[in-house]
Amino acid sequence: MTLASDLLLANRLADAAGAAIRPLFRAAFAHEAKPDASPVTEADRAAEDAMRRLLDAEAPRDGIIGEEYGAERPDAVRQWVLDPIDGTVSFMAGRPIFGTLIALLQDGWPILGIIDQPINGERWVGALGQPTLFNGKPARTRTCRALAEATLATTGPQYFTDHDAGHFMALAGKTAHKRMLFGGDCYNYGLLAGGHIDLVVEAGLKLHDFAALVPVVEGAGGTMCDWNGDPLNADSAGHVIALGDPARLEDVIEGLACAH
Repeated sequence: MTLASDLLLANRLADAAGAAIRPLFRAAFAHEAKPDASPVTEADRAAEDAMRRLLDAEAPRDGIIGEEYGAERPDAVRQWVLDPIDGTVSFMAGRPIFGTLIALLQDGWPILGIIDQPINGERWVGALGQPTLFNGKPARTRTCRALAEATLATTGPQYFTDHDAGHFMALAGKTAHKRMLFGGDCYNYGLLAGGHIDLVVEAGLKLHDFAALVPVVEGAGGTMCDWNGDPLNADSAGHVIALGDPARLEDVIEGLACAH
């Protein structure tokens, strides 16, 4: 398959997921807690099922890694990584800042990614070697003259271990911390790609949480890496930096390292 055909398929996957999610938003739906106490709803499962059925029909040789239904064809060179609702807590609360994440990995490296917000009708599409598009128009990160001027976002302090929280807060103290944002999940990365915030830092993410974000952020002029500055791939541990202005990366890594 060509990159163009992969992008067409990825957009169809997002369409299918959105069609499954929208009727359940701010409506009655079944939900339960997973073994790790995180919630899952019938919308999560319906959206992933819709995407899997499309992939089985259109790309039967490719692997699938999904948050809700696990892995199929795990030895395939090409792997579609699906997070049907990144931000299930926001979805359950009726907040339209969750998103569907769709990534394509080649040999473990993200080459295509989509962040889709099906309620607001917002979609960021990134692909290796191509500019990121937001609803069909180029998206671009913004410059940041100094870390002290950076707007920092993260999903929430409750997702950090005590150790990681110390490092995060050490960094936060060096940013424009009175403008720091909590909440947003994948939506924060779309906002970063569009030049509205400067920095997102998180820990404990899984592959389905971050794989789609990499092409989106990097295609908009930003950079994504782990807390050591290494590129993100299928083997990354889940400590994530997304930065709109790559010139500030050394400052961010230094800030994270200054907890003790």
